[in-house]
Amino acid sequence: MTVRERDPRIDAALEIIEREVRAVSELRERIGPSFAAVVDATLACEGRVVTTGMGKAGFIAQKISATLASTGTPSIFLHPAEALHGDLGRVTEDDIVLCLSKSGETEEVLRLLPALRVSRVRVVSITESAESTLGQNSDLVLELGPIAEADAHDLAPTASTLAMLAMGDALALVVQDGRDFGLEEFARFHPAGELGRRLMKVSEVMRTGERNPLVDPTGTVRETIVTMTRTVGRPGAAIIVDDEHMLLGYFTDGDLRRHLEQATERLLDLPISEVMTAKPTTIGSDRLAAEALGLMLGHKWDNMPVVDDTGRVVGLIDLQDVQVLGFTV
Repeated sequence: MTVRERDPRIDAALEIIEREVRAVSELRERIGPSFAAVVDATLACEGRVVTTGMGKAGFIAQKISATLASTGTPSIFLHPAEALHGDLGRVTEDDIVLCLSKSGETEEVLRLLPALRVSRVRVVSITESAESTLGQNSDLVLELGPIAEADAHDLAPTASTLAMLAMGDALALVVQDGRDFGLEEFARFHPAGELGRRLMKVSEVMRTGERNPLVDPTGTVRETIVTMTRTVGRPGAAIIVDDEHMLLGYFTDGDLRRHLEQATERLLDLPISEVMTAKPTTIGSDRLAAEALGLMLGHKWDNMPVVDDTGRVVGLIDLQDVQVLGFTV
């Protein structure tokens, strides 16, 4: 495309993006002692961070609340209009209220302040100026500085809401670091996500109780087959244990077929202890389920016994149970 043919809409889009990038970039000059003070206050908060804002700022407040909650800081969003009609009862003196308003003059937000003061709730604001009404009535201020919106008329909340979002993300993630909130904690709050699956332990997916096919070593092969068939979920395997549930051996459908091919005499009446695999591969209940999946796929096994640190059988992990959760290796 030549210069003469250049689509003016592309130029307009690039200029909008440049204005928004500029708004976020200029926040660097605003990160200082006040930001550190808000981080300290958030870490010391014994209640929740209650975010609030009206209009587009309200949507950003909801997102910041969600980010805080998912990274270890209890948080809820409070709509300022609903708050004035009873929802202020959700706020306690142990909470921090984080108010978002570009101008710092949003009527619905300002009307909350007297009630919050009566309740002795600490107020933090994200706004353009600490000299605004909201800023002057806040305990702490995250000041954005003057921001020109990205539209040609400087009206639609665009660059300002992006700057609010960036400031909120910075707060949430620095607080996350302060809480030593790591991968395992994140996975606990995101059990349906890929990370949650990757960090899931064998103990969370193994079969226990009536779904765990335990067999006495004095039982016959015939009795063992009955247990394998009647066990809930039909695992196609049996775990041979002593009276203390210590692992003695393992017997699977594959073992049965191999012995049948050898035409072992009186196979069904033999004690299971004579035909079981005496030292089967096991996995600990505290190991990752993804690791168990890798072992089963690598050896083409359908399942494995699960043991604790003493070698006591605590469950059975089955290939189908792991795969159905969407695990990858």
